[in-house]
Amino acid sequence: MDSLTQIVLGAAVGEAVLGKKVGNKAMLYGAIAGTIPDLDIFASYFTDTVSALAIHRGFTHSIMFSVLFAPIFAWLVSRYEKYKSFKDWFWLFFWAFVTHPILDAHTTWGTQLFWPFDLRLAFKNIFVIDPLYTVPFLVFLILAMRQKRTTKKRRFYNKMGLIISTSYLAITLLLKWIAYTKFETALITQNVAYLEIDTRPSPLNTILWSANVETKDAYLLGNYSFFDSQPISFESYPKNHELLGKLIEDESVKRMITITEGWYTINKKNDTLYFNDLRFGLLSLEPKSNNFVFKFRLDVEPSGNVTFVEEPKNNQDGKKLLTELWQRLKGN
Repeated sequence: MDSLTQIVLGAAVGEAVLGKKVGNKAMLYGAIAGTIPDLDIFASYFTDTVSALAIHRGFTHSIMFSVLFAPIFAWLVSRYEKYKSFKDWFWLFFWAFVTHPILDAHTTWGTQLFWPFDLRLAFKNIFVIDPLYTVPFLVFLILAMRQKRTTKKRRFYNKMGLIISTSYLAITLLLKWIAYTKFETALITQNVAYLEIDTRPSPLNTILWSANVETKDAYLLGNYSFFDSQPISFESYPKNHELLGKLIEDESVKRMITITEGWYTINKKNDTLYFNDLRFGLLSLEPKSNNFVFKFRLDVEPSGNVTFVEEPKNNQDGKKLLTELWQRLKGN
């Protein structure tokens, strides 16, 4: 999830664990702990694109990280804070650390919660930024912050924030299931022979859902809004995996295919190959658009090794997409 959401979640968890004893400091340390796992984004400054993608939401988003680093931070804080209980500080940092990747596991990117095992959890039931999750949570946290640390109102407000946010997260799982059945029914009705369906919510909401559908030689992309009155339509994008040729044996290419879990297409333009990550969809809802959110140019070095270079995004494309999504959300 976005940084603000993780700060709010961390602060609420810190309050639940230690707020009664240290007041707003519990929120402060919880908020700090809630942002620490995302420091792995700095890997992009020190390594190549593929390695940075593999590292993101890896070790720092695992139970292993929470177990190893919670005692370290607990020891540091208990050394200079007036409240000296190592055990209580440990539980604050542990729960703030571990709830971060658990929440991220509900997004499209997912997390390697059980690192070092090669298993990425991605339930794909909530977008990385969702105001309906964050805003009520933030409001109740602010209300709790304004109360004295020993009052029942403070604990009530914080619990309400946690309960409402968690309930909404559970509802999004139900919405995902309903959307999945709609896509499945549409494919059966249209006599489409498919291998797999992958669904996710569109940006900033859980009303409009997108689906990637794998067939033998292509991927079908479709959208469904709970306000739709017309049948779901799908656009076909050929896999073109054969265009990779011998590059399929390159280690970077193999790693990128693993990262995308096989959801990718290849385009060729002016003798240059482009690798499209289908998991995050397109920057346009226009038919046959090849403007994918994550598109990488494949540069082949003289040594034969492949370097992935992410294509820059146009801010105007983002604004245009939000307008299109808002129109599409209201129904077809």
